[in-house]
Order: sequence, then C-alpha cells, then structure tokens
Amino acid sequence: MKTVFYSVVEEEKERNLERQDAYQEEVDKLPKGSLVIREVGGKKYHYLYYRCGSKMKSKYLKVGTNIEEIREQIARRKHYEGLIKRLKNEYKQMCKVVKDK
Repeated sequence: MKTVFYSVVEEEKERNLERQDAYQEEVDKLPKGSLVIREVGGKKYHYLYYRCGSKMKSKYLKVGTNIEEIREQIARRKHYEGLIKRLKNEYKQMCKVVKDK
C-alpha cells in the first residue's frame, strides 16, 4: 500500500521528466558553443566555436548577423542545461526515496 507521500513523489517524478523533456527541446533549438571575436587587419570577425564529437568546429558569422541575439541564445542554452542537470539530480533523489530506478 502506497502512502500519500509516495504518491506525491511519483507525481513529482513525472512532472520532473516532463520538464526535462521540455527544456531539452528548447536546448536543441538553440546554438551551442561560444562566440569568439578575431581581429584581422583592424576588422572584427565573429565566429561560433562548438564541439562536434571530439573535434572543435568553427562557423563564421556573416556581417549583418545579430551577434547580441546569438549571445543571448547561448546564455539561454547554458541556463537550460543547468536546469536539466539540476532536474536530473532531483530525479535521482526521488528515485531513491521510492526505491525505483
């Protein structure tokens, strides 16, 4: 027989997984990596550096690209990744409480 406490923990586990999925969908839509600005001949060039497997890749951001928007998107991605990490830790703790894997 399950107590109210265990029922609440089970419901919270389901909500936790739903939030993880929602945040992961948002992360997948946002650019990964970091912005790098190189100065060559007095001109600034913007690149997006990111990891692809074990290799580092770079993508040149053309003139007219909204750099501040990309910077904001990268910050949002890092924020969501932090939330996902925290949710995963909470999920593990909830599983221990109800003795579930």
